[in-house]
Amino acid sequence: MQAQSVSPVTDQHPVHPLRSKAKVLLCSVFGPYGLDDAHGSRTINPMELYHNQVTRAQGPFSLRMHHRSWGLMFIQANISAPCTLLDFPSRERFVQELSENRYDIVGISSIIPNTPKVAEMCKLIRAHQPGATIVVGGHISNVPDLKARIDADHVVRGEGIRWFRRYLGEDENQPIRHPHIWSAVSRRSMGVQMKVNATTGAATLVPSVGCPLGCNFCSTSAMFGGKGKSTHFYRTGDELFEIMCQLEREMKVHSFFVMDENFLLQRPRALRLLELMQKNDKAWSIYVFSSANVLKMYTMEQLVGLGVSWVWMGLEGEDSRYEKLKGHDSRELVRTLQANGICVLGSTIIGLENHTLDNIDDAIAYAVSHATEFHQFMLYTPIPGTPLHAELSAQGRILTDEEIAPEDVHGQYRFNYRHAHLPPGSEEKLVLKAFERDFEVNGPSVLRIVPTLLAGWRKYRDCGDARIRRRFKREVSGLSTTFAAAIWAARRWFKDNPIVLAKLETWQRELNREFPVMARLFAGLFGRYVLKMLNREVARLAAGWTLEPETFYEKNYEDPKQTTAGRVAELIRTAVATIKSPEPA
Repeated sequence: MQAQSVSPVTDQHPVHPLRSKAKVLLCSVFGPYGLDDAHGSRTINPMELYHNQVTRAQGPFSLRMHHRSWGLMFIQANISAPCTLLDFPSRERFVQELSENRYDIVGISSIIPNTPKVAEMCKLIRAHQPGATIVVGGHISNVPDLKARIDADHVVRGEGIRWFRRYLGEDENQPIRHPHIWSAVSRRSMGVQMKVNATTGAATLVPSVGCPLGCNFCSTSAMFGGKGKSTHFYRTGDELFEIMCQLEREMKVHSFFVMDENFLLQRPRALRLLELMQKNDKAWSIYVFSSANVLKMYTMEQLVGLGVSWVWMGLEGEDSRYEKLKGHDSRELVRTLQANGICVLGSTIIGLENHTLDNIDDAIAYAVSHATEFHQFMLYTPIPGTPLHAELSAQGRILTDEEIAPEDVHGQYRFNYRHAHLPPGSEEKLVLKAFERDFEVNGPSVLRIVPTLLAGWRKYRDCGDARIRRRFKREVSGLSTTFAAAIWAARRWFKDNPIVLAKLETWQRELNREFPVMARLFAGLFGRYVLKMLNREVARLAAGWTLEPETFYEKNYEDPKQTTAGRVAELIRTAVATIKSPEPA
């Protein structure tokens, strides 16, 4: 069946004949995700955002975690049709689900490098459930000729909640129900598995989708309609505050990862949220994406009052053509944020138009000089659907699928176009050099947060606002214990790296000065344990171990098979079948 591209905003929107009675299966692409396989998975491109493109060269110190398929979770929470979510299945588990349960609609979410997996899943659906309608969405929808690559009925580009509501004959304009989403479902570093719970974790908060800035390389902006286009789920500070209170109450959290491309750009909403937090004595921590020019719209008092604890900020380069850094000293901005207890995840592009083999080392050194807690490095990549891809296509510089497979276009390996100055084959070495240089100079990202947290604590522990004092006390709670032990182990690990060792020794002294009893006690008692786990992790990595996410299977309705009565009935049916058809002697 030929794929049919359907816009979520067209007047001629299809409606499924069963409407809200249709049974829906939503699914992410199948694994494995961190190994080379016949369906497009790549060892170099695991489904781990941080390990893949932030702490890639940090070995056992790399931050390992997985994130759920948030878009699918939102769709499931916002339709009344019986819906099953199968997140991170194996191919065998996906086939099992198709074999054992009938569905009227099967929805798949994917990024572009996983196109071969989506094509395979469509074939499996046609084989096992020929009557099911196949709907495909996510970043893969940016591919202009996707309908020629996969056998799907509908390709949904952009926000999928409204599309599914219309497709099921439901009211598309009813309020958005925010699902309970942990920002990470597993977390690991230095060989130690870290718990994700109300104390250590954060709830994901999604106020809007799309990007109002629209850099020419941004696939998110392209997917949601281009520059300046975004869909707001919660437009006002009051709406947002209500949702955050709900998540706090039901998930017992005090921290929120705000999945919004430039949350602080909506200044009236942010300031109203601040007003409500002050009025209701909320000592929340929030982690946001923001550009430098937007951060400058706020005073430091406002940022601290909002609970901004982390900022993910683009640092494209001194000579880039992107306006969000124009007129701002990004290094000074980073230092100011850190002095106020705000950690920074910087993001730098390798392979901008002006990069050459002669100046790339300077570009890397400039990025590393920011000394951000974490630093993302990605290749300058024109994704289909973006203005950059259109620009380079017009110039005849985009490579064909025969020259580079779609599954290899993920920002860590090769350019999918002919760069004006950098020779083909040099890209992977250059981006890896950036990761390695950052690690060699600034040390492990998971420990760089120590001086920033200490700076915030020292500055605000005697603040006149009790709400702010409580937040900083909560955020430094692990410094005298977990971090003291981790730094003790790291000092032994980096004994041959004088640059990093000097930093670690300084951080250890500061912890001992601030927490003279606890820091020394935990360093001595548990530092050796962490060092032992570090060595074990090195052995695992050397043996080719990869971290794969667990499979999640969730329903938005009560499945008779899952009730006690249903399980008893199933046991009886199995026993009866066994009696009627005994095994041969």
